[in-house]
Amino acid sequence: MYSEKVHIIRHPLLAHKLSILRDKHTPTKEFRELVSEIGMLLTYEATRDLPLMEKEVETPICKTMAPTLQGKKFAIVPILRAGLGLVDGVLRMVPSARIGHIGLYRDEETLEPVKYFCKMPKDIAGREVLIVDPMLATGGSASAAIGFMKEYGCASIKLMVLLAAPCGIERIERDHPDVNIYCGAVDSHLNERGYIVPGLGDAGDRIFGTK
Repeated sequence: MYSEKVHIIRHPLLAHKLSILRDKHTPTKEFRELVSEIGMLLTYEATRDLPLMEKEVETPICKTMAPTLQGKKFAIVPILRAGLGLVDGVLRMVPSARIGHIGLYRDEETLEPVKYFCKMPKDIAGREVLIVDPMLATGGSASAAIGFMKEYGCASIKLMVLLAAPCGIERIERDHPDVNIYCGAVDSHLNERGYIVPGLGDAGDRIFGTK
């Protein structure tokens, strides 16, 4: 159905936590914590192909060669504001990562993204970039964010989301066929307001308690 660049993570813990997120009665504190936890689980999969090298370490028993990350620099780029909810979970897995920010909002009429803020680490072009946003709906914001990162010279870009709609995935595959997508689930469709169905509502409002 989708290309090999689309990775739908199927795991009992992830499915269970997503179901709690979907419940409209889940309170803000629990919702925020679950987003972070799911971010950790998705990061585990999204970093599966990070290169390793052998390094000598000394255990309490003897010296040995052990695998360690090769040292390629890593960056997290949340799409503001909802993407911020995933950052802590990623940082728990990759604590040395730098963080850039892209501020986009969706035009209520056209549903297309409008940029209002963008700030990146100076060496972002040489880093592995993980763009994070809870929802991949129309794909407009994610596609724009990926485009901005390419303008910065980034060559290794991944997109990580909690939920995706089929049209959002198709948009990324069409606009950026070189980008891997990692998501917790693919839902049915978008409603007339551009929300994912069944989805989980407005992720930003539920993370920050603004609705």
